[in-house]
Amino acid sequence: MATVRGLRHLLSCSRWRLGSGEAPQSRTLAAVVPGISQVDNNSDFLGKTPHRRHPGILQLPCIKVPPALAAAAQFLLLESPMPNVEKQVQALTNYLWSRRLPVEPQELQRRAVHLEKKFLENPDLGQVEEKLREAVLRALRKTTYHWQELSYNESLSLVYMAARLDGGFAAVSRAFHEIQARVPEFQPQTLMDFGSGTGSVTWAAHSAWGQSLREYLCVDSSAAMLVLAEKLLKGGSESGEPYVPGVFFRQFLPVSPKVQFDVVVSAFSLSELPSKADRTELVQTLWRKTSHFLVLVENGTKAGHCLLMDARDLVLKGKEKSPLDPRPGFVFAPVMSHELPCPQLTVSKPLACSFSQAYHCIPLSWNKKKQKEEKFSMVILARGSPEEANRWPRITQPVLKRPRHVHCHLCCPDGHMQHAVITARQHGRDLYRCARVSSWGDLLPVITPSELELPLSPADDKDFLT
Repeated sequence: MATVRGLRHLLSCSRWRLGSGEAPQSRTLAAVVPGISQVDNNSDFLGKTPHRRHPGILQLPCIKVPPALAAAAQFLLLESPMPNVEKQVQALTNYLWSRRLPVEPQELQRRAVHLEKKFLENPDLGQVEEKLREAVLRALRKTTYHWQELSYNESLSLVYMAARLDGGFAAVSRAFHEIQARVPEFQPQTLMDFGSGTGSVTWAAHSAWGQSLREYLCVDSSAAMLVLAEKLLKGGSESGEPYVPGVFFRQFLPVSPKVQFDVVVSAFSLSELPSKADRTELVQTLWRKTSHFLVLVENGTKAGHCLLMDARDLVLKGKEKSPLDPRPGFVFAPVMSHELPCPQLTVSKPLACSFSQAYHCIPLSWNKKKQKEEKFSMVILARGSPEEANRWPRITQPVLKRPRHVHCHLCCPDGHMQHAVITARQHGRDLYRCARVSSWGDLLPVITPSELELPLSPADDKDFLT
């Protein structure tokens, strides 16, 4: 495996050079001036770059699946006609989106003990042990989420492809763009995709780094999924040349602990594991096999977000069993260097930290909409040190544009949420225009230390945030 230059060097060399050929030093961070709260224009923050292309813009335009992939998917669906495909696709989509985490045995036992104590207060049940047991089991069945493992055979794999191929491709493409835009000199040569499914990660990685990637390893426990992914690469047939060269398929992770990959991805796979112990073991294994970036993507729900926060904490605070790579890890995204508890989950009404990416739907007979939005959560962990990188707050909700002012909900590197109301009079023309052209998921190019917080609006109360 070819050696790739250290991530710290890449971060320091590429510092947010988006759309300009200037040296990194010329892109000094915008600073909030005490008492005036405006951008320091003397720092040549934007140069000749227009506001609509400021360095914090990370949102992609509407993503389109590669034509070869769309054509292969259409061919496979026509070749294998299934009854009521539209209903199956909708049912699977709803099930995957509403899916919750399985209840851990310890939690189930705690609930059973609580119910038993409650029922013992009833003298009728307290006299008969059998009745008590039946009452506890009946109550547990009604109140416990019944998680089931999905077994992807040939037909279910095709339904999953029709339901999730384009949306999954859009979410992973957005995650890869985060690395591309902020570290443009990073050129990975190897990638591993755990829970590869239909292979959308491979297609997205090829679109992002096709010039440098020479090896893709797709790992999935379902043999039917691996066969389907290989067919998609070959235009829908079992023979022929694959559209993306250097792709290998396996049902198990590489055994050797010395094998590392420049980019390791797990997209919508952590939620498929039956227990926290399995997820812990998997995250530790994936991190050991990460040379530069570990990309984790899940549904943009509270369950998916909690999974990613657990994985993040495990990497940042845990110790590897056999640390062959001594470099520490840090959070590359959503918020650089943010290792504190997620402020979205600590409020009275927890919210999922999610992103939204528009994409063009694959033209299928039941797709009445030409465009859709994929809502997802992501965490990108990197090896190295983050001190050379910028620490800009992330916009966590759609930007509200009003006459002469803009509402931005920000997640800051100090672990706090801010609802900032930005105006040209108070904060300067540059910051106001940058905020006005920014979108959900972008970085706002401003430093917000706690002692220099942007003024909060009177509307920054619980009702507004919810």
